[in-house]
Amino acid sequence: MEKFVIEGGVPISGSVVASGNKNAALPLLAACLLTDEPVVLRNVPDIGDVATMGEILADVGVAVERLDVNTWRIHAHQIRTSELNPRLFGAIRGSITLAGPMLARMGAVHLPRPGGDVIGRRRVDTHFLALGALGAEVEAGRTFRLRTQGLRGADILLDEASVTATENAVMAAVLARGTTIIRNAACEPHVQDLCRMLCRLGAQIEGIGSNTLTIHGVERLGGGEYTIGADYMEVGSFIALAAVTGGELLIRNAAPENLRMVKLVFERLGVHFEAQGGDVFVPAEQPLTIVPDLGGAIPSIYDAPWPGFPADLMSIAIVVASQSRGTVLIHEKMFESRLYFVDKLIWMGARIILCDPHRCVVQGPSPLHGEELESPDIRAGMALLIAALCAEGRSTISNIRQIERGYGRIDAKLRQLGARIERIDSCDPDEA
Repeated sequence: MEKFVIEGGVPISGSVVASGNKNAALPLLAACLLTDEPVVLRNVPDIGDVATMGEILADVGVAVERLDVNTWRIHAHQIRTSELNPRLFGAIRGSITLAGPMLARMGAVHLPRPGGDVIGRRRVDTHFLALGALGAEVEAGRTFRLRTQGLRGADILLDEASVTATENAVMAAVLARGTTIIRNAACEPHVQDLCRMLCRLGAQIEGIGSNTLTIHGVERLGGGEYTIGADYMEVGSFIALAAVTGGELLIRNAAPENLRMVKLVFERLGVHFEAQGGDVFVPAEQPLTIVPDLGGAIPSIYDAPWPGFPADLMSIAIVVASQSRGTVLIHEKMFESRLYFVDKLIWMGARIILCDPHRCVVQGPSPLHGEELESPDIRAGMALLIAALCAEGRSTISNIRQIERGYGRIDAKLRQLGARIERIDSCDPDEA
C-alpha cells in the first residue's frame, strides 16, 4: 500500500489548472444511461471515484471509452442487466445516482448499499420518496429493489435539499410522462451541470440554479457532448494550501463565480483571493487573522446547502483556522463524524477543542510539526495533507487512496508547485 512522505514548511507557488468537478462527473456519467446514443464528456477528473463509476457502467454492458485522460465517450446502446455489482456499487457514494436513470431506462433496478466516506449516517430516504412519487414501487431492506410500470410526472417536495436525491429525481423525470415539479431542490453547481447536460441531450428543464425545477418529460434523449465545470472543492483546497504555506498561486479555469461564499468565509479567516477572468489568484503572505463578529464576539463558521459554505470544505477550513490568529467556532451541521479527524491535527500541535460531534473551537496560530497520519476520508485526507505541507518536519500519510478518490494526481500537481512530497510503498525498507 502506498503513502505520501511530506517535508513541510515550504511555500507552494506557481500555477495549476482546476480539475473537473468530481460531484458533477459521477451523476453525468450515470445520466449517459438515459440515451441509447453516444455521449462525450470532457474535463472528466482523473480520480478513483470516477474510474469506479466507469467500471460500474461497463459491468452492466455500457461501452465506456476514454478518448484521452480527461475525455470519456459513453454509449449505452444496450444495458444488459438491472442488477448492479455490490462490490463496485459499494465502493463509492455517487453510485446511488444510477437509481433514477436505470429506473427510467430499464423500468427496474436492484441497488446494493452505496459506499463512500464514513462521516456519519447518510440517509437515502429522500431518493426513494421522490422516485416513489414518480411511480416507482420500492422494496427496501438490506438492498433496494425499484420497479415501475411507467414513470409519470408529479409535484414533489423533497424533505431535504439533498444533492443526489435531486439528481436522481431529475434524471427519472426527464423521461417520465407529463410534467414534474421538484421543490426544495438542491441547486449546487454540479446539479446545474447535470441539468444543462440533460438539456443538451434534449431534456426540457426550467429553473436551473433555483430551488424549484420544472421538468417536462420527453420520449427520448439523444447523444451529444458536454464539458464538466471546475471542481470548486479542489479550488478551495488549493486556495487554503497557498494561504497556509505563504505562497503565491494562480488557479486557472477555476470558475470563480462558484466561490462567492467560499470567499466570504475564507476572508473571515484572513485569507484573500481575487478573480482574474476565469482564473483565481492567491497573493503571497496572507494576513491570516480571524475577523471577529460585531462587538468583538467569537465568530462561527458553519456549512449549509448551496449557496452556503460547502460541507466538503469544512475540514480544510479547520486547518486554515489553526494557522490564523484568533479564535473561531466551527459548526459542522450535516455529518456527525466528519470532525473526528481533528485529533490528528491536535497531535500535530493544533489547539482545537472538540465540543461534540458537530462543533469544535479552534485557536490559532499553532505551529504544526510532522506526524505519522492516516487519511480517514477524501476531505479530511486533503486537510491533513495541507497541514503536513505547512508543518515543520516530516509527515507520512497512509491510506492515500482515500485522498485520490477526489483529488487526481495530487502529488504530481503539488511537486510542480514546489512541494516536497513523494509517493512510496509502505513496505519500502528505505522509507525511513
